[in-house]
Amino acid sequence: MFYVYFAKSLKNGKIYVGRTLKEQKTRVKEHNQGVNKWTKVNRPFELVYFETYYCLEDSISREKFFKTGIGKRVKIAIVKEFSK
Repeated sequence: MFYVYFAKSLKNGKIYVGRTLKEQKTRVKEHNQGVNKWTKVNRPFELVYFETYYCLEDSISREKFFKTGIGKRVKIAIVKEFSK
């Protein structure tokens, strides 16, 4: 399984979009430990949303979509809906 996920920074409210083979909660835990430069600076994070895919190519396409102009707007709408 492949996952596309959103992790919200509790420090500044920014939303990190990622893709992983790992359990999404495990991946967010890694971000909170500072495994990459961007997440190290913006931690702590909480998992706010994820999608599951069987196909790697689909997960890559979806992650890329969420990083486009319209995709960012969709991401914000999803976060608002799931943060209620």
